[in-house]
Amino acid sequence: MMAAENKRGAMFRVIVPNQPSRVTNAELFFDLVFVFAVTQISHTLLHHFTPLGAVHVTVLFLAVWWVWVYTAWVTNWLNPDLTPVRLLLFSMMLGGLVLSTTIPTAFEGRGLWFAVAYAAMQVGRTAFWMFATPRHRIAVRHNAIRILVWLSISAVLWIAGGFSDGETRLWLWIAAVTWEYISPAVRFWVPRLGFSSVGAWAVEGSHMAERCSLFVIIALGEAVVVNGATFAELDWTADNMLAFIAALVGSIAMWWVYFHKGAEAGSERISKSAESGRLARLAYTYLHMPIVAGIILTAVSDELVLKHPSGHSDVRTIVSTIGGPLVFLVGTILFKHAIRGFLQLSHGIGIVALAALWWFAADLSPLWLTVATSVIMIVVAMWESVSLGSKPEEASEH
Repeated sequence: MMAAENKRGAMFRVIVPNQPSRVTNAELFFDLVFVFAVTQISHTLLHHFTPLGAVHVTVLFLAVWWVWVYTAWVTNWLNPDLTPVRLLLFSMMLGGLVLSTTIPTAFEGRGLWFAVAYAAMQVGRTAFWMFATPRHRIAVRHNAIRILVWLSISAVLWIAGGFSDGETRLWLWIAAVTWEYISPAVRFWVPRLGFSSVGAWAVEGSHMAERCSLFVIIALGEAVVVNGATFAELDWTADNMLAFIAALVGSIAMWWVYFHKGAEAGSERISKSAESGRLARLAYTYLHMPIVAGIILTAVSDELVLKHPSGHSDVRTIVSTIGGPLVFLVGTILFKHAIRGFLQLSHGIGIVALAALWWFAADLSPLWLTVATSVIMIVVAMWESVSLGSKPEEASEH
């Protein structure tokens, strides 16, 4: 019994103050599956760009993000350099590949496969975490039990949706997603165990910040790869070349807005926070969703514009070309507010400018519409760099 407890205890990371733990190679290898998942989501939206299709893709995106971010939380506590935890991640990779493969037809013929893969990943990973937790770490074990209860209930909804069709599947999956997303907000309350305490959710801040930053890189990298592959198949006309450059510049601007100041500030802030769990839940678990969603939506726009740069912009092009950067900036301004305590003026002006552009979008060609959005993003990035680089961050952009 004592030997089993020692093995369980060895699976936990040793968190040393002022010595942040780095993301391991096993975690990076696991993340590669989600490059495929992000590609599948953007392509599915591209081919089903209707109101109903957008709802379907939103549900699928929320599921993909949730299974990834829950795994990031668990690997913040467990040590992926140990063989049992690595085997868990490799098993999750298999589930992730099944999940990603079924995304385009999740609301058609392969819905049950999607549901089973998702439920198995969520429940299986949480059960592993629970059994890997030493008995003397009562608060952590109780958290694992609480989460396992909530995810087991949602798993029933996911699988029931997989057996259903049409609107029934959609509503069951919406219920499952809603159930899972409200669970951290209500602190995973269950009978007898009650609410989880904020102190029990302490994380190694720099590790959590790096994990989420890497997912942003995944989304940006997927956009660049898709743009390159699309451009390679086209005739290299002046319009196509300018559209390709504008798309790349837009991606670089997004990178600059997020990474130049925000990512580093977030890592420093959460590392020093006395309530790292609360900040991780808000800034990284919830507020990174619109950041990644905006990048994915922009990738859809880039492919549309590259293939059809001329003529008037249709609804799909307008929604994706303006909506992508808009959603990205909304997520980024809220994320930076969570870690800095103030709303950045540059981001707010960028949001207003993108919203104003919507009034004139139908009169612009897709090419010039994407050029306009890229220019707005460049201005936001430069404004923040100059403002935060010339004065103390706490006093900047108030």
